[in-house]
Amino acid sequence: MLKGVLKQFFQKSSIFFWILLIVGSVSWSLTMVKSGMLYPSGMGFWGPNGHDGIWHIALSESLARGSFDMPTFSGARLQNYHIGFDLLLAGINRLTNIPISTLYFQILPPLLAIAIGTLTYLFVKKLSSSTSSALWAMFFVYFGGSLGFIFNKGESAFWSQQAISTLINPPFALSLVLILCGLLLLLNKKYIFAAIVFGVLIEIKAYAGLLVLGSLLTAGVWRIVKERKFDLMFTFVAAFIISLIIFIPLNKNSGSLLVFQPFWFLETMMGLSDRIGWQRFYSAMTNYKLGGFWWKWIPAYTIAFVIFCVGNLGTRIVKDIWLFKKLKALKSLTWIDIFIFSMIGAGILVPTFFLQKGTPWNTIQFFYYSIFFSSILAGVAISHIKSKLALMLIVLVTIPTTILTLKDVYLPPRPPAKISNVELDALGFLRNQPSGIVLTYPFDEFKAKEAINNPPRPLYFYDSTSYVSAFSAKSTYLEDQVNLDITGYDWKERRDKVLNFISTKDEPIAKGFLTENNIKYLYLVKGAGPLVDEELRLGSGQLGLTKIFENNEVNIYLVN
Repeated sequence: MLKGVLKQFFQKSSIFFWILLIVGSVSWSLTMVKSGMLYPSGMGFWGPNGHDGIWHIALSESLARGSFDMPTFSGARLQNYHIGFDLLLAGINRLTNIPISTLYFQILPPLLAIAIGTLTYLFVKKLSSSTSSALWAMFFVYFGGSLGFIFNKGESAFWSQQAISTLINPPFALSLVLILCGLLLLLNKKYIFAAIVFGVLIEIKAYAGLLVLGSLLTAGVWRIVKERKFDLMFTFVAAFIISLIIFIPLNKNSGSLLVFQPFWFLETMMGLSDRIGWQRFYSAMTNYKLGGFWWKWIPAYTIAFVIFCVGNLGTRIVKDIWLFKKLKALKSLTWIDIFIFSMIGAGILVPTFFLQKGTPWNTIQFFYYSIFFSSILAGVAISHIKSKLALMLIVLVTIPTTILTLKDVYLPPRPPAKISNVELDALGFLRNQPSGIVLTYPFDEFKAKEAINNPPRPLYFYDSTSYVSAFSAKSTYLEDQVNLDITGYDWKERRDKVLNFISTKDEPIAKGFLTENNIKYLYLVKGAGPLVDEELRLGSGQLGLTKIFENNEVNIYLVN
């Protein structure tokens, strides 16, 4: 049966489908496939891959070892993080022995891009019975962009990442695959399977799980009131129970990560130079609010909100043509309309009013789903436009974000970050040693700023990353302060202990630190530590260390 369905699909798919699928998937994949490969300067990394990609590799390596500990904060259990994608990566690695880095950067991205494009086409075709709508939806899903290029700014000038950057957030990309699969199952009345798909979604991407459960509940209530049918509510209850079962064990304290702080994205969008940076508008709106002049600050924040939405959506704002038509005829609304409207609305409202502790900008990821479903509705709306000139104009205004982001960020031949070939030798050596906790130098923000004008920067001067854990397949005592913030670990005290160990001349204290924390290896990059004249204040003999590796860049010690 499946073979027959696939054969019919391939036979009926138009040439425009294949063009969109190939060009869109290649464009998306270009943001990933160059990273993690070897170049004359070493292993290169473009864009956020120099941090986010390294984190997923470190976590997947840890899961592949059968550990549910935090790989960059030894001795602590993993908490407040959705590990579904990383479990998948670890599982494929165990089954195939393909290196996790290769899976992450070169193999899974094209597969995810193809899956999202194909499922978008199938979903919209099922939803609208229109090939034109499905093709236009694919176009917006692959190439939709913000209006940041008008202001000579990047894709996130209005804060949200755009379509071209979908794959640099693999859990987000995988969540789109599951959402589309779940919706297709619902449209085909496969409620139990849809509940399973939606239930596991929260462990793939927590933001997606929350939005889908809320939207499913809203659509279920609508269906009960309007049609006296309980199938969607059954799906919601089952998905909710599955979500609780798989989410609570690793995320018991996640509810406290969101804090009420309205309009932070609007204010920073206007105030920060790497966003829109309209300082006069920012000063006016915030002063009106502080002064309690509600008759001034309400219009000012409303204008900022409209700029936030229109700027991020770009040409996808054409969806509102279709949206207004739908809302005029309330009686014709279906449960799938309510589901999509809820996804878009909640995705906009949550980051407008709430932030995530430690890393406030992370909450913008709710908005990614508003953009995705706006792309689908834009495809449905634009398929009814007959003017070829209007269609051409929409296309021309849509694609600059994709072109400029690729050109400026992902296609330059020289990567902004690297692991040198010499350091890769050291990491490879450490990978082949028996398991044990590795101590590294803490990230030095000041040295990183000094190295910013000399790309490609080594990862230890690029950002606080988990690269030692990722490429040595070992747990580290302290790495990647960014993700430690996101997941709610108190890492600052541990950092102080490391700095004290490095600088102390008190032998019992230094030895006690190594013993108490079960440190087995010291991975010390020459010139990256806090001391200018030497790597440690006490010598290796005093600390009971044996040097087991040395090259031009790295010393590795074994703690006896």
